[in-house]
Amino acid sequence: MKCRKCGFANPPGLLYCGNCGTRLAAPDRPASPTLTLGQPQEPLGRGSLLADRFEVLEEIGSGGMGTVYRVLDKKINEDVALKLLRPEVAADKSIIERFKNELKIARRITHKNVCRMHDIHEDAGTIFITMEYVPGEDLKSLMRRAGRLSIDKALAVAKEVVEGLSEAHRLGIVHRDLKPQNIMIDRRGSAKIMDFGIARQIKGPELTAAGMMIGTPAYMSPEQVAGEAVDPRTDIYALGTILYEMVVGRPPFEGDSGLSVALKHKTELPKPPRESNAQVPEELDRLILKCLAKKKDERYQSADELLSGLNRIEEGISGKTPIPPLKEAAKLTVSERECIRSIAVLPFKDMSPQHDQDYFCEGLAEELINALTQVKGLKVAARTSAFFFKGKDEDIREIGRRLDVASVLEGSVQKAGNRLRVTAQLICVSDGYHIWSERFDRRIEDIFAVQDEISLAVVEKLRVELLEGEKDRITKRHTQNKEAHELYLKGRYHWNKRSPKDMIQAVDCFQQAIDKDSSYAFPYVGMADVFNMLAEFGFIPPREGYLKSRELLQKAREIDDSLSDLYYSLALITYCYEWDLPAAERLSRRSIELNPQSVWAHAWRAEILGTWERAEEALEEAKIALELDPLSSLNHALYGIILGGLGRRQESRDKMHMALAMEPDNPMLNAWLGAGYLDKPAIPEKAIEYLQKAADFGASAAYGYMGLAQAMAGRKLSETGLAAFPAV
Repeated sequence: MKCRKCGFANPPGLLYCGNCGTRLAAPDRPASPTLTLGQPQEPLGRGSLLADRFEVLEEIGSGGMGTVYRVLDKKINEDVALKLLRPEVAADKSIIERFKNELKIARRITHKNVCRMHDIHEDAGTIFITMEYVPGEDLKSLMRRAGRLSIDKALAVAKEVVEGLSEAHRLGIVHRDLKPQNIMIDRRGSAKIMDFGIARQIKGPELTAAGMMIGTPAYMSPEQVAGEAVDPRTDIYALGTILYEMVVGRPPFEGDSGLSVALKHKTELPKPPRESNAQVPEELDRLILKCLAKKKDERYQSADELLSGLNRIEEGISGKTPIPPLKEAAKLTVSERECIRSIAVLPFKDMSPQHDQDYFCEGLAEELINALTQVKGLKVAARTSAFFFKGKDEDIREIGRRLDVASVLEGSVQKAGNRLRVTAQLICVSDGYHIWSERFDRRIEDIFAVQDEISLAVVEKLRVELLEGEKDRITKRHTQNKEAHELYLKGRYHWNKRSPKDMIQAVDCFQQAIDKDSSYAFPYVGMADVFNMLAEFGFIPPREGYLKSRELLQKAREIDDSLSDLYYSLALITYCYEWDLPAAERLSRRSIELNPQSVWAHAWRAEILGTWERAEEALEEAKIALELDPLSSLNHALYGIILGGLGRRQESRDKMHMALAMEPDNPMLNAWLGAGYLDKPAIPEKAIEYLQKAADFGASAAYGYMGLAQAMAGRKLSETGLAAFPAV
């Protein structure tokens, strides 16, 4: 079809001119489904049944062709992947017929690095394709999470993809839509090519209409953009774009639309990868650019030729012998991948149908944190810092940097009725490798066993040697009553929100847990923490709160006197209410002895020592608390308070402002900062500003400082409004 603007003779069926991009006359057939957005498809819920055979378990991805689900094939009792085609694709009989023919071709490929295609099905007008289910994640997700990949890892992935392509090409099949979303990294670390759904034979009739623009713009070869014939060198071009993205962190061409990106593939030269990443070896830079040559004759002419080039580069890097295939590399020990023994446990994602298990997801992660802190030699990021990343799509390397850990444990929870599915993945921060992953399909009654298995697997994979008694402490059960345990998790969930309303709900949950199992010590400690906090913030009279807390802690101590949390809570009462500094310091030390990674124990010991005029020791304890929980606003504030005690006023205020920026609506942070502005050189107006905000949040502890600030500002009682303040 001739372009009315530039006169270029385009093949039939193109929507846009392959030379200048001008829209051509409307075609007499639908556009390529790969480029058609279509209408949103109603998602299939868990338990949906297709063809009386395939039961939907979960949605695992979506694209231009349709939505992919993990389903149970009830006929063979095995998980498979099912791609549900979009209605506008399924409605085109000619497309479906071509799919049937092309799937026959794709099923001929049997290779360890290629996902097997199964069949195409129809059920009451719904068209879907079944294929091998590969547990893991696609390469695009890995790159989003890990960012730019290391050179070693990029080479390992590329080699396995090339090996899979080599087998397909040997059988006369071209993929034509190779992209990171179509490359899976399974749990063993092996790369598998997915979706040969638009593949074609090199010889024989063209099964897709001539001139159609087939592929994904970001990874499309110049000949695909022009609607010309494709061959194995088309896949080599696509792999070049993928390899470029792996080592640079972005594709070679980007733009505002798919069409603009496709045209850049046809007309522009890519920027050499080394200009964006100096770590890219010169030979790898040349290899990638050769793959991305505009003319097919200037690229590698076969997958085997490209594989030889990758092997030469691998051998030449620092004189190394060839890197083992990815599936072998995944078996390397953590020390060989320089993953030191430190970990952050992120809050698990709620994948339940009703999305009502947030408390359970947080509780499971917190329980794992508590278990892992029992292991000497394993550094565990504290809850506050690890949970800071909840709901954020953060680069795994950034998480590692900010928390100063080398590995991350993440996962998800699906809960339906009495059934529970927990997935967990242990990831090395430096290279993004899955050190370990597992899925647990159990009854809710088995949750304790699942926690133990995950904790012990992490310890094993991080090569941490358990000392005598540590395994017992990790797997120790404080209750066998699952309902009591679940109520305790709900209580902690509300307690961590810190609002007065949530505090009340926390007390209710803890009391219900005690009613279910009166010999369960943790709910007593949890309820004591609530009363301590309410008393400290001034939400209830101190005497009432602290005495109730001591009563609860005494009961917990009678049940189990080995709980670290018990002693730092006692230290708080002894310090804040009874003002017995030596006894409070001893209790905080006992808490640290029982759990050296107890952030609260180190924090309270720091405050006690600071009050005791042992400021240098206090600063060391505050530093430990901050290292364990670097994203805790309260720990930053504590460090600032102790700096103030050492006479470092400006540093103190800067640190307090940093803390408040992290959590602007925290009443105690506002109160502490306001109080800090009363130290010399005092700025009473600033003090009033922050103390008033604390008072507005209901923190009665701010009122005493407010009176002092008003007096220092020279205001009379009638001008301050102090008479309107509630008595405390």
